[in-house]
Amino acid sequence: MTIRKHLALLIGTLGLCVSALAQNYPSKPVKIVVGYAAGGAVDVVARTIGQSLQTSLGQAFIVENKPGAGTNIAVKSVITAEPDGYTLMMAANALAANMSLYQPQPFDAEKDLVAVSLIGRVPVVIAANANAPFANVKQLIEAAKGKPNSIAYGTPGNGSTPHMAIELFARAAGIDLQHIPYRGGSPAITDTIGGQLPLVAVNALEVLPHVRSGKLKVLGVLSPNRSANFPDVPTMSESGFPGFEASVWYGLVAPAATPKPIVAKLHAEVQKALQTKEVRERMSAVGGEVVPGSADMFTQLIRSERVRYDKLVREANIKPD
Repeated sequence: MTIRKHLALLIGTLGLCVSALAQNYPSKPVKIVVGYAAGGAVDVVARTIGQSLQTSLGQAFIVENKPGAGTNIAVKSVITAEPDGYTLMMAANALAANMSLYQPQPFDAEKDLVAVSLIGRVPVVIAANANAPFANVKQLIEAAKGKPNSIAYGTPGNGSTPHMAIELFARAAGIDLQHIPYRGGSPAITDTIGGQLPLVAVNALEVLPHVRSGKLKVLGVLSPNRSANFPDVPTMSESGFPGFEASVWYGLVAPAATPKPIVAKLHAEVQKALQTKEVRERMSAVGGEVVPGSADMFTQLIRSERVRYDKLVREANIKPD
């Protein structure tokens, strides 16, 4: 038998082994790493998807919270894990942003990880005290242009997704706003309700109860479509910025060398989960919506976000907390 035939036979045998491995996957509990504390939106999404996968695949999907270093601790733990499909991560925008925010670059998401599936999006919202002098984004822009850098906004911290989203918005609108970083969204919201801060930028989930109680008002949502929780609030596109979008997104990733049949199986199961009433309702409960689509679509999103954040970080000289 020639060397070429030996190689062909070996490759064929390996292919059959990998395919059989995928058929039997999972044969033990699967870990979903989350780079944030328990109880937050990313954690809720991870547990929701994990429960759905547990039901459909018959094995436990256990969420492991590893907060710290802007999610870099969690990312590195996944990158160095055995690429066998038993360690996954529920990632968000920080996966793309941190490659520019942190130097030296802590990882390369496109080389070190493989996209399994985008899960959903939650809009970043600009909210103000109920008695604020502006009622919408257009009035905010007019006020900001009248007094450059005089209107402050709070965020969960330097380099956080809301911070990056508002910087992108400000550049698109041609205005200067004063950023006040907090350690988390809650204290920024508290100061906005109390009148010490004019604006706050956080994800929709965090402001929802305060909007319902009448303590805050949402000026705009930074998502492609109107939010089901704030149906009367226009998007940035409707406010004069066609195509502008800066949502918080969530997606499942795995170590780069994870066998393709396992990635494909996980992707297919996630797509099924996103069609269920339970998952859709849970995503709605955290202020967002599910986003079905191919793994390639998620790969392209990570790549495009990386490019967008890299430009912003360099031009605005943004440093992480």
